[in-house]
Amino acid sequence: MTRFDPRGVLLCTTGMVIVGSSISISQLILDYPPLTGQAVRYALAAAGLAAIARWWPRLDPAGVAPPTGTGTGTGTGTGTTVASRPRPTGRELGLLTLLAATGLAGFNACVLIALRHSEPAMVGTVIGAAPLGLALLAPLLHGGRPAPRLLVSAGIVVTGTALVQGAGRTDAIGLLAAFGALGGEIAFSLLAAIVLPRLGAVRVAAYGCGLAVPLLLVAAVVAGEPARLRLPTAVEAATLAYLAGLMTVVAFVAWFLGLRRLGLARAGMLVGLMPVATLVTAAVQAGRPPGTAQAAGVLVVAAGLAVGLTTARDTRDQGVRLASAARTSSA
Repeated sequence: MTRFDPRGVLLCTTGMVIVGSSISISQLILDYPPLTGQAVRYALAAAGLAAIARWWPRLDPAGVAPPTGTGTGTGTGTGTTVASRPRPTGRELGLLTLLAATGLAGFNACVLIALRHSEPAMVGTVIGAAPLGLALLAPLLHGGRPAPRLLVSAGIVVTGTALVQGAGRTDAIGLLAAFGALGGEIAFSLLAAIVLPRLGAVRVAAYGCGLAVPLLLVAAVVAGEPARLRLPTAVEAATLAYLAGLMTVVAFVAWFLGLRRLGLARAGMLVGLMPVATLVTAAVQAGRPPGTAQAAGVLVVAAGLAVGLTTARDTRDQGVRLASAARTSSA
C-alpha cells in the first residue's frame, strides 16, 4: 500500500525552501572573513537551539523521554513528573562531531573553495546529486538494497536539478571541492538519522552547530583570517543574524523533524527543491521569469518527487533502524 506523510513532506520542503531562497542573501557577507562569519552564525544558532531545547522541550517530543512519577512520601498519592532530556553517549557525541565536521564546517569550506574556481551553477549541479547519493546509501547502512523506484525517482530529480542550475566553468580544484560539498550534504542527513530518534531534532541541531564552531575557528586561524578580523557592518550583522535564525535554526529543525518522519531516501528526494527555491527567488529579485530550460527543470524535479514520495515501499523506518543499532551498540 502507498504511504504518504504530508506533514513530513511539508517539514522537509520548508527546510529546503528556506535554505535555497537564502543563498542569495549570503552574498551580503562576501567581504567578511568567511570562516569566522560561519563560526559566528553557528554560535548564535547553537545558543538559540539550546534555549529552545531548555524552555520548549515539547516542540520535539523525540528528544524528551516520557515523564516519570516520583512519590512525595506524604501518603497523599501526589507526585512530580520529571521530563528526561537525554545527553549524547560517547558514540553519539562522536557521530555529532563528525556531522559538524562534514555536514557543516566541511560543507561550507568546500563551497567557498569551489566558488573561487567554479561558477555557482556548476557547484549547485554537483550538490544537486545528493538525492541519488541518499537513495543509494540509506538502505545500505542497515543491510538493505536500494528500492528501484526510489533510484529512478532520484535520477529524475538530479536531472531536473541539472536543468535548473545549468552548466558552468570549473577546474580540477573547483570540481573536487564541489564533490566535497556533495559528500558533506549527504553526510549531514546520514549521520543525523542515526541519532535523531533518541536525541530529537532540536538537540541534534544544537549539538551539531555548537561542535562546528571550534572547527571553523581553527580553520579560520589556519587560513589567516585573524589578521583580517573586524567588526561586521550593520548589513553584515543583520545578515549573519538572519542566517543563524531562519536558515539555521528554523531550517535545520524543520529538516530534521521531516527526516525522522520520512526516512533518509524519501527525504533525500526533497533536497532537489533547494535549487528550485534558489531559481524562484532569483527570478523574483530580477523581476523576470526563468528561462525555458529552467522551467522545464522545475517540472522534471516535480515529476521525480511525485514518483519517489508515493513509492509503495515504506522507507520511514530507516532512521529508526539506524538509531536502534546505535542504542544497542551504546548499551
